[in-house]
Amino acid sequence: MNALPPLQTPLYNHPLPALEQWLRQLGASPSRSDRSSWDLHQPQWSALIELAVEEIRVTWHQDGRSTVRLFPYGLTRADVESAILAGP
Repeated sequence: MNALPPLQTPLYNHPLPALEQWLRQLGASPSRSDRSSWDLHQPQWSALIELAVEEIRVTWHQDGRSTVRLFPYGLTRADVESAILAGP
């Protein structure tokens, strides 16, 4: 695999294979039915990560509740990664 761009690079400067590599490194698995959706499971919560046209949509599930946040591709990979892994 190729090296990812630096962490401070905005997501819009990541080619799609790099975004997919990044999500795999986070521990996410691609959905079998939707190539733009990824599942991430942590001990306290799970998340659905969707690569939409205008932003990344993250829906966390914890204790029967859902929390949704949208992250524009103009944010850095470091910022989005921190927000995703922080959980709901």
